[in-house]
Amino acid sequence: MAPVSSGSKKLRIARPSDDLAKLVAFYRDGLGFSVLGRFDDHDGFDGVMLGHPDQPYHLEFTHHHGHAVGRAPTRENLLVFYFPEEGAWLAALDRMLDAGFVAVPSENPYWDRQGKTFEDPDGYRIVLQQGDWPQAPTMIDVDNSSFPSVDKLG
Repeated sequence: MAPVSSGSKKLRIARPSDDLAKLVAFYRDGLGFSVLGRFDDHDGFDGVMLGHPDQPYHLEFTHHHGHAVGRAPTRENLLVFYFPEEGAWLAALDRMLDAGFVAVPSENPYWDRQGKTFEDPDGYRIVLQQGDWPQAPTMIDVDNSSFPSVDKLG
């Protein structure tokens, strides 16, 4: 059976929020994302999709009328963006700071070595990491057979 990634061409990361306007300011003004779409009162939900039109991913934030979702459950809920070129990384940091956002210490000190962490209005964090994405085989050698299959988790 082919893995999901072999047939999928787009990635949407979706999560609820209590304040869509503040999230739009963070991701649009701070990170430079574009508003790709939005909807109001669709079966009791409002939502906004943010991303870059030329990238195969975007973020969707929704608000369910009458329901509070609260803040992120931990400080380790991260989205990490890698910047191989230092100039592009510095420009991304400047954009966040110019938009009024302040870097916070990362829960895991690894991310502070070559990156800066910012917390969005819901408490979820993004890391702007200066460096290339390390390919998985060079990070650690993982034997997938050591993880139980779904039929054995029950």
